[in-house]
Amino acid sequence: MRGQDREQLTLFRKCARAPKRRSPEGVATSKLIFTAYVGTSEELFPLILDLHVPPGSVVADVTYGKGIFWKNVPKDKYVLLATDIKGGVDCRALPYENDSIDCVVLDPPYMEGLFRRSKAHMAGSGTYAAFRSTYSNGEPTVRGPKYHDAVLDLYFKAGKEAYRVLRKYGILIVKCQDEVSANIQHLTHVEIIVHYQGLGFYAKDLFVLVRPNKPAVSRIKKQEHARKNHSYFLVFVKTDGENPRKKRGKYGITGTVGCHTE
Repeated sequence: MRGQDREQLTLFRKCARAPKRRSPEGVATSKLIFTAYVGTSEELFPLILDLHVPPGSVVADVTYGKGIFWKNVPKDKYVLLATDIKGGVDCRALPYENDSIDCVVLDPPYMEGLFRRSKAHMAGSGTYAAFRSTYSNGEPTVRGPKYHDAVLDLYFKAGKEAYRVLRKYGILIVKCQDEVSANIQHLTHVEIIVHYQGLGFYAKDLFVLVRPNKPAVSRIKKQEHARKNHSYFLVFVKTDGENPRKKRGKYGITGTVGCHTE
């Protein structure tokens, strides 16, 4: 065998050989952030930030409301831009430049009962008035889609606007809940994920928040669907449709070059 042939064969064998296993790093622990959490939004939200949003980031909470999410977040940890519809800022038309925000937080009204043509028909009356005041400006919807389509329309348009203002590899945190509208089951979180992926977002994480108490109804004839006692926090990364594994950036997007190992 010629010397050049032996050299080529040696190089081929080196490439084909399985990569040497690296020594494991880190420490054993059970102090992890899990996908399912029994509690409240103000308890889970800081954990999501810790996992996905670096300290010092510019965070635009575009549906700030009463600031429930931020109750347990140190005030100096992020640069918070707090806006909502009551303050005159629509989450579908934000006053920010393109590619200028590190993280957007979106928690609009996620039940079709808050999108009615008449205030008398809106959800959240009587003992549920606090729910309406938290998730709605209390005004009827006079135009646009109806019922569940109105919910999706708001999420879709707000997501598109969030995409505009987010930097490359910026984070979008969305809270939502599935619902039954006109006795039809709608998996809202799935509809949002599919649509946002079409915009160029990568669905990086999903959290299930289970309420600690049992919901009740004022009257019922026959139960057709399981009563929902959970909501979702969805975490998206603006990747412009690229494979998120190709980059290693500020927001934990990991990348590989050449051979891939788990």
